[in-house]
Amino acid sequence: MSDDEPAEEQSDEAGEDAPVPDVSAEDLDARLEEAAESLDAADTEADLDGVEATLDGIEADLEAADLPEPDEDDEDAEDPREELESRLSDVRSDLEDQRGPYASDVVADVEEAATTVRDTRWTEGGESDLPGVVSSFLADVNETLGSDLSTDAAEPDALADDLEGAAETVEGADLDADDDAGTIAALLEATDALESDLEDVEEWGDLETHEQLRAQGFYDVLGHYKDFPPEWAALKEWEKRGNVEMVLLALDSLQSDFMERHALEAITRMNDGDAFEAMHQRAGKRDQPAIRALGKMAAEDAVETLVEYVDSDSNPALQKVTFKALGEIGHEDAVQPLANKLVAENDEVRPYAARALGLLGDTRAIEPLADVAADDDSDAVRAAALWALRQIGTEAALEAAAEHGGDRSFIVQTEAEKARDALDSTGSEGGEAARTTA
Repeated sequence: MSDDEPAEEQSDEAGEDAPVPDVSAEDLDARLEEAAESLDAADTEADLDGVEATLDGIEADLEAADLPEPDEDDEDAEDPREELESRLSDVRSDLEDQRGPYASDVVADVEEAATTVRDTRWTEGGESDLPGVVSSFLADVNETLGSDLSTDAAEPDALADDLEGAAETVEGADLDADDDAGTIAALLEATDALESDLEDVEEWGDLETHEQLRAQGFYDVLGHYKDFPPEWAALKEWEKRGNVEMVLLALDSLQSDFMERHALEAITRMNDGDAFEAMHQRAGKRDQPAIRALGKMAAEDAVETLVEYVDSDSNPALQKVTFKALGEIGHEDAVQPLANKLVAENDEVRPYAARALGLLGDTRAIEPLADVAADDDSDAVRAAALWALRQIGTEAALEAAAEHGGDRSFIVQTEAEKARDALDSTGSEGGEAARTTA
C-alpha cells in the first residue's frame, strides 16, 4: 500500500471500518416472512437446520443495519429495530417448538425418574408399590424397542439402578429424530406414564405429621394420659425413658412453639450427647435454647461456633446464654474471648462474662477478674468477679477475692467473706493434715 492512497481506502483495507449492510427494515421483514413460511413447510431436522441458518443471517444483518430511530418527541412512534427483534425471537421460539422430540429427551426423563426413586423417602406401602411401577415401565420399553429389560428388585436403590439401565438401553438404540419419530414418541408416552405412576406412590411427605409420628412409634408409650395435647404426654414419657431419639423426632416434626420449647427443655435436661448434631445445627442459627442445651452437654465440639457469638454486642441475650454455655463446656479456647468481655460497655453483660470464667475454672482468669473486682463501677459486676474467683478456688484466687471485705456493697462483702472462710478452711485442713502426718 502506498502513502498516496486515500485515507478512506486505507481504512477500508485495514478492516477498521466494516461496511454497513445496505438493508432496510422492509427487506428484513420480508426475509423473516419467508423464514416463517419455510418453517411451516419444514418436515425434517435438516429443514429446520436450514431455517435456523437463515434466521442467523437475518439476525447478523439486523444487528449491523443502520435503521431509522423513532422520533423521541412522538410517544406513539414505532421502533423498527425493536419490532424486527421481537418477530425474530418469535420465529426462533416456533423453530424450537417444532424440533424433536429426541431420544435424549427420553433418557433425561428416565434418569430423573431414577433420581426420584432413589432420593424420595417412601412410606412402607409406597416401597411395596414401586417394583410394579418400574416393571410396568420396563415392559413398555421392551414393547417399543424389542429389548428384554426386567427387574426383580424390591429396594428403591436397586430399582433406580434398573431405570438407569433402561436409560442406557434407549441411548444405545441410536434413535433418529426423523426416521424414528414414532418410536421416540412412544417412549415419551411411557415416561409420562412412569412419572404419573410415581406421583401416585405414597411418599413420607404425603402423610400428616401425626400419621408420620404414629408410623414411627412416637405414640406407642401412651396409655391413659392426662396431659393434652397427647404429643406432650408422649414427649414426657420418652424423656422419662431416656430416649433422646424420640424427643428429637418430636422437635423436628412438631412445629408449634409450645412443643418446640418443651422438646428443647427435655433435651437440655437429658443432657444426652446423641442430640449434639441437632443442637449444633440450631446453634449455628443462633438458637438460644439449643445453645443452652449444648452447654449442659459440655459439648466441646461446639466451642468454635459459640465463640463466634461472644462479640455479638448488639444481642446481649445471645451473649448471656453463650457465655454460660461456654463456661459449662469449660474449654480453654473460650478463656480469652470471655475475659475480653469483662470490660464490655453493657454492665448487664459483664457479670455473665465473669461468671462464665468462674465456671471455666482456668487460673489465667484470676488476674483480669481481680482487676474487675477492684475497678468496676457496678456492684453486680464486682460481686460476679468475686464469685468467679471463688469458683476457681486456688489460694491465689481466694486471696484476691478476700481482699474486698471492706467494699461499699453488701453483695461484694458477702462474696469476699465467703472467700475468706474458704481460705481459713483450707488453712485449717492443711494444718490438721500436717499434724496427722507428724
